[in-house]
Amino acid sequence: MRSTFRILFYLKRNAPKSNGLVPVMCRITVNGKISQFSCKLDVDEKHWDVKTGRMTGRSVVALEANRMLDKIRVGINKAYQDICDKDNYVTAEKVRNAFLGMGMNHETLLAVFRQHNEDYAKQVGKIKSQRSYWKYCTVYNHLSEFIRQRYKVSDIALKELAPAFITDFELFLRTEKNHCTNTIWSYMMPFKRIIYMSINNGWLQRDPFYAYSITKEETKRGFLSKEEIKMLIEGSFKKKSYELIRDLFIFCCFTGLSWTDMANLTKENLQTSFDGHLWIKTNRQKTGTETNLRLLEVPLRIIKKYEGCSEDGKLLPVPCYPNCKNGIKVIAKKCGIEKNVTWHMSRHSFATTVCLSNDMPIETLSKMLGHRSIRTTQIYAKITAEKVSNDMEKLSQALAPMENFICQAI
Repeated sequence: MRSTFRILFYLKRNAPKSNGLVPVMCRITVNGKISQFSCKLDVDEKHWDVKTGRMTGRSVVALEANRMLDKIRVGINKAYQDICDKDNYVTAEKVRNAFLGMGMNHETLLAVFRQHNEDYAKQVGKIKSQRSYWKYCTVYNHLSEFIRQRYKVSDIALKELAPAFITDFELFLRTEKNHCTNTIWSYMMPFKRIIYMSINNGWLQRDPFYAYSITKEETKRGFLSKEEIKMLIEGSFKKKSYELIRDLFIFCCFTGLSWTDMANLTKENLQTSFDGHLWIKTNRQKTGTETNLRLLEVPLRIIKKYEGCSEDGKLLPVPCYPNCKNGIKVIAKKCGIEKNVTWHMSRHSFATTVCLSNDMPIETLSKMLGHRSIRTTQIYAKITAEKVSNDMEKLSQALAPMENFICQAI
């Protein structure tokens, strides 16, 4: 049902100005509820027509005042219609605020994005991760550069966003920034979140992503074999820093912890469980999911090796991520490993070489890795040739009696 809507201009006679003029007020009525505001216009009461809500006469003052009132009326009508089209729920207060521009401090894309990032930064270390925050900042910087380059402005109104903006931004990331499809996909997700937040807050009426789609491409996630892990362990280095980075990488290979979760470990995370064994009990920084890991002999020895070496209360003396990331590449080459070794390979190696190849159920592995879904664990899970060979050998042994009977009968 359509709302009853009315605009009335009247004089605020109980508050005349010192020069004898009286302020003009505007009253908006929607379904019997009113909201009013000052028109920032003072008039002579003798020339005011109460019935029409306008100035009388043809003087310059009267004509200018009436022109201003007409402009206000048109603006209020537009604000009313916009609200009707947007959510079909109209109040006098909403029309007044829309006309006056109240509550519209974040009408531009980058302003909304900046505010989001400021709020997000306050949650880092509590319920949000530092790396997710960095990603939002990266997307913001790319958008800012794209808007300056493409539109020659510092920001763009949310209402101006169209599907073409999204496809043009993807082209910018692909050609100007030389990003691959998966990187573009990972940047579009935070951008889409900002758009949905704007829609939910009423700052944006239409979703510019509605006709856009991008699919993440499947990639081969590398891992180290038993032989390659052994090559790392047997490696000797002149630099003590290389030995430390190697040991930390091996620690992750036998715990499945990411670099961040390993770096955050303290002695409080080590707890003796009901089975009498020492366990790591922590929450993943990326997802907040609880992770419980029984310490195997290899990581336990690494902890004892570096006991007391950390000065900040951490369990292990972990160098900064760039040093670890770059260092493990150099170390792998020195050990004769030809693969392009990344730090996250340690987590893949734990899932594939250490666990699945030794018959650990994927449900148990998923719990240990702190995944919310087994589908995520399946991305890490690779079936090695050795695993296939061992499984086929077990199958062959199980089928041996039946095979002997069949062979004798043939």
